[in-house]
Amino acid sequence: METLKFKTTINCGGCLAKVTPFLNDEKSIEKWKVNTSTPEKTLTVETEETDPEKIIAAVQKAGFKIEQINSNK
Repeated sequence: METLKFKTTINCGGCLAKVTPFLNDEKSIEKWKVNTSTPEKTLTVETEETDPEKIIAAVQKAGFKIEQINSNK
């Protein structure tokens, strides 16, 4: 399982409610959460598939901006 992180504009409970169906419908996502208390509004995704473009597309479909945070392993 891989963990991917993204900087987003998901910043409140209403935003989470709006994006939830899009992220839940993405089959490659095992688990996800958004930390709205940080300036980056970090979306953390656990996935079996290493295709961040699918996650980016799902969040953009919901109407939010998103960019992957490079992780140094």
